[in-house]
Amino acid sequence: MAITAIDKVLYTAHAHLTGGREGGHGRTSDGRLDVRLGVPGTDQPGTNPEQLFAVGWSACFFSAIKIVAAQKKIRLSPDSSVDTEVDLGTTDGGYFLQARLSVNLPGVDRATALELASIAHTMCPYSKATHGNLNVVTNIVESQTATQVA
Repeated sequence: MAITAIDKVLYTAHAHLTGGREGGHGRTSDGRLDVRLGVPGTDQPGTNPEQLFAVGWSACFFSAIKIVAAQKKIRLSPDSSVDTEVDLGTTDGGYFLQARLSVNLPGVDRATALELASIAHTMCPYSKATHGNLNVVTNIVESQTATQVA
């Protein structure tokens, strides 16, 4: 797969980090994000890269769903949401990520929700970056049931 070059940069995030996962500190150049880092799965204070990635991907993916819905003239409920789980694990001694995105679109039928999520994956920069690199499962959540998107 060829790497796509950006023609026009819309925004560049600048961040500085010291200390890594183990009690590190990260801050964006504008000061809007200033976080203490901790090792995932411990009681060490602070967030971790997997949580930050999950929040960023959720925001980006949900925005892509909203764009697709608007293009198709589908009104989304204010209760619509995306819950993202990012796992950090090991295989054969190496570290890897995998993820699950649970899409909740109240009032949108299952087939339409599946279509919106599938198209959103082709638009969302996080989904594009992870495609073919991570095991990703997308679920459409309806009440107590879920449908998986391949």
